[in-house]
Amino acid sequence: MKFNSKGKEEVTYDAIVIGSGISGGYAAMELCTKGYKTLVLEKGRDVKHMQYPTANLDPWELPNQNMVAAEEIALHYFKQNRLSWWVKEDHKHFIAKDSEYPYDEVKRFDWIRGHHVGGRSLMWGRHCYRWSDIDFEANAKEGIAIDWPIRYKDIEPWYDYVETFVGVSGQKEGLKQVPDGKFLPPFPLNCAEEHMREAVKKVYPNRIITPGRVANLSKYIPEVHKGLRGQCQTRDRCVRGCPFGAYFSSNSATLPVAESTGNLSLRPDSIVSEIVFDKKTGKASGVRIKDANTGETHEFFARIIFCNASTIGTTAILLNSRSETFPNGLGNSSGELGHNLMDHHYGMGISGKLPGFEDTYYKGRRPNGGFYIPRFRNLDKATKQKDYLRGFGYQGGAGRVKNDGNGKIGVDLKKEIFQPGPYHVWMTCFGELLPYHDNKMFLNFEKLDKHGMPIITFDAELKENERKLRLDGVKSGEEILEAAGCTDITSYNDPTAVGACIHEMGTARMGHSKKTSVLNKWNQMHEVPNVFVTDGACMTSSGTQNPSITYMALTARAVDYAHKEVNAGRL
Repeated sequence: MKFNSKGKEEVTYDAIVIGSGISGGYAAMELCTKGYKTLVLEKGRDVKHMQYPTANLDPWELPNQNMVAAEEIALHYFKQNRLSWWVKEDHKHFIAKDSEYPYDEVKRFDWIRGHHVGGRSLMWGRHCYRWSDIDFEANAKEGIAIDWPIRYKDIEPWYDYVETFVGVSGQKEGLKQVPDGKFLPPFPLNCAEEHMREAVKKVYPNRIITPGRVANLSKYIPEVHKGLRGQCQTRDRCVRGCPFGAYFSSNSATLPVAESTGNLSLRPDSIVSEIVFDKKTGKASGVRIKDANTGETHEFFARIIFCNASTIGTTAILLNSRSETFPNGLGNSSGELGHNLMDHHYGMGISGKLPGFEDTYYKGRRPNGGFYIPRFRNLDKATKQKDYLRGFGYQGGAGRVKNDGNGKIGVDLKKEIFQPGPYHVWMTCFGELLPYHDNKMFLNFEKLDKHGMPIITFDAELKENERKLRLDGVKSGEEILEAAGCTDITSYNDPTAVGACIHEMGTARMGHSKKTSVLNKWNQMHEVPNVFVTDGACMTSSGTQNPSITYMALTARAVDYAHKEVNAGRL
């Protein structure tokens, strides 16, 4: 083991951020702009903004029609390819190889990862929906798990703050379950979707079809975006990385701002093994890492540490940070670290043909898919369901499908396939997974990966509440398409493993007491006050909405709190 040969001053910072994804990038920007000399430690390689190798390739320029060879899948992506649509030639360079980063499963868990600067902020779906008190109060009202230590009023100004910088397009609807935000103009519904909105509203007034709210700039605002980003070109190539910076990512937005302050130090290829606890001070003194290229061990020191390595990554680091004071993981006297693992449901969908509108078409490929239908179950007494708790929402769209040629050949076939086919509607249902204590991840200290890190093991599953919710999610989707006038309606309900929705949450939850939770209402560890967790690990329940905008709001709020505590001499 080789530690830093430099003097301690040269490896000491005001703050350390572990991870450079959605929340890590935001933590870095907020800390740097407040004057903190900040070190960002990233497990994977460096990725520079605009250096996205496939961003401008046309479909015919991608090998194998964008399909990855079966041999390569079998060798490197054998678990991530369980979601057959995920591993493709145009973005496989952003996907961590299962062969290099193994994990074990008591029950199947689909862990979708990307180890590089920017993390999954380069790969995310970009949908941004606020939580409401329906979400923050649900655990307490239903006697599920523990109560959130915050309510909507605590985070509302921080939603305002981050949405203004991030740039979220959307349409105000006045819905209590998904509060309106600071929106850029929406990517509008097309004529078929507008018809759906009105037709469905007549039959089901509380099932609202609204443009998807996404972190793509529908409008460039110079004083906000400061020349770092450009307006969305509606190319729908977001998963490859956007050279225009039109969608929000750490690489295009937060890290450039952090760098511009002169306070940022970014260290890629840095595998964090543990946070070092100082028993004398009762605080963390620093972070120990292994250089992925040299194998050398280094230690860095800081006054404040932000853990943003993703739900699983952060908790693995905390569980591996064992000491005499915390033999079961840093700040884990509650025993809750690693437990209450959540995700959103996946594998539910509905589709159908929408007759008419054949004299219309549309321009561009919208980055939001099309529409969003917010949760409409278990919001109040009128919508309460007897069979299950919580709810679900839908993301979907309508578009003209390819003409199949109608059996013609030759010149006639050519003419036929250049004519667009009928409108087709698709919807994917996303449901809430309850926080069960026995849905968990843990470390196998007897089995190490090539870097000497203990192997992560998953033991989580959907339970009875989720199974009943899924049945209603698919049935309600069919009702929506019927109300819209669709024909040839088909649906599927293929219960997927936890993790498949790529919205992992929980494992280091917030709460009122150190006896039942890891973090307090400021995302601060109850027992190690200079360590903050603001990625998905902090979540106390999973909600129905995509969670990333909530992570960013919690991160900005936590940095503001930490800054005040430093100024007051308490940190």
